[in-house]
Amino acid sequence: MSFDRDHIARMIAEYGPVARVVVARVEGSAPREVGAAMLVWTDGQDGTIGGGALELQATQTARALLAGDRAARLDLIPLGPAVGQCCGGAVSLVTEVFTKDRLNDLHGDLFARPINGPADPPLPVQRLLATARSTGQMPAPQLIQGWMVEPFAAPRSHVWIWGAGHVGRAIMGVLAPLPGMQITWVDTAADRFPAQMPDNVDRLIAPNPAQVAHYAPRQAQHLILTYSHPIDLAICDALLRHDFAFAGLIGSRTKHARFRHRLAQLGHGPHQIARLTCPIGNPDLGKHPQAIAIGVAAQILQQEQVITARRDATG
Repeated sequence: MSFDRDHIARMIAEYGPVARVVVARVEGSAPREVGAAMLVWTDGQDGTIGGGALELQATQTARALLAGDRAARLDLIPLGPAVGQCCGGAVSLVTEVFTKDRLNDLHGDLFARPINGPADPPLPVQRLLATARSTGQMPAPQLIQGWMVEPFAAPRSHVWIWGAGHVGRAIMGVLAPLPGMQITWVDTAADRFPAQMPDNVDRLIAPNPAQVAHYAPRQAQHLILTYSHPIDLAICDALLRHDFAFAGLIGSRTKHARFRHRLAQLGHGPHQIARLTCPIGNPDLGKHPQAIAIGVAAQILQQEQVITARRDATG
């Protein structure tokens, strides 16, 4: 979880000042983890901190803050006694109002500010900031002696979806709302795409899709599911020559066998060809586009954990 400046800026541009509610501390059992956040404005909200009654109370508090003095506040809420929830724990919520001007004043990789603490950062916060600067490793969101510390969001997952047909649209719809997801969506013509797309999805029109594979980050994950087997094969060939973190190809085991044979003819060795995953998703869920999308999304998230662990291990 992290502080997403770009998303907050889009909400401010559309709705005006917004209140952000973030889970700052959890004691015992709670609906969401530290760093979970939602945005609230006069007649709407975005995101969730979970819990039903907890979220309703937090929303009311946020709207009162927007209508009042807008001073940041920290609330400790015992879930059982205060809101009648059965979780049994307690959460501390930080609620702050953000305007365009305040957001423009935020810089760097880490957002540290006093909520109900001293004006100057206490020693533990200073140490945390120094460690982040020296190592480049961002800490998890946390509340320290009245100071809230959160890393700013950066795209965590680069996913390229090759093909904007029914399955591609279903996969995009499942992946795009996930935090830290940056999607590049490739197809051969503009009319292959929906008219409206989320802000974290970039449309890339390429009459010959394989020719743009070299633009992908080498740590990207790829889902290859165009309307054409020859196009799929050309993309697989291009990605094997470029490198990637994960590449999944839609299709049957028969298609996979044919592609292995053709890729070998194109000069790729067995170890390289084995890096391609086919079929993708969870075949047990069925062949409906949304069912495929659910299985593929789970696969992408599992791969992301592997990629992150590998990246952390190598520094």
